[in-house]
Amino acid sequence: MISRSRRFHGFNSLKFVYRSGQTVRGPLFSIKYALNPRRQNYRLAVVVSRKVHKSAFGRNRIRRRLYEIVRQLEPKINQPFDIVLTVFHDTVITEDHKILSDQVKRQLKEAGILSVKK
Repeated sequence: MISRSRRFHGFNSLKFVYRSGQTVRGPLFSIKYALNPRRQNYRLAVVVSRKVHKSAFGRNRIRRRLYEIVRQLEPKINQPFDIVLTVFHDTVITEDHKILSDQVKRQLKEAGILSVKK
């Protein structure tokens, strides 16, 4: 799980990203991101609607899984981005960790958020 200082939520906090961000869409979730020069580090929010999963337990599990995947990629995030992962498919809760991790990596690279270190 990423640290609290790297997470953000609430409509007013997300408004900046929704208004000025760009989007990369995948089969399970989309990533909306914006460079935030007022910050030193990146911030991440994971949005899971009640339409995706009815129980709070399931929605929180999806959030925790995605936060953990991004935490493992943290050294490769090179600029202070505000990132919003919006989940729109309920299979994220049961998807294999490797497949889900590869999907997150692919979309973050496509967005230019991850540095391409070998």
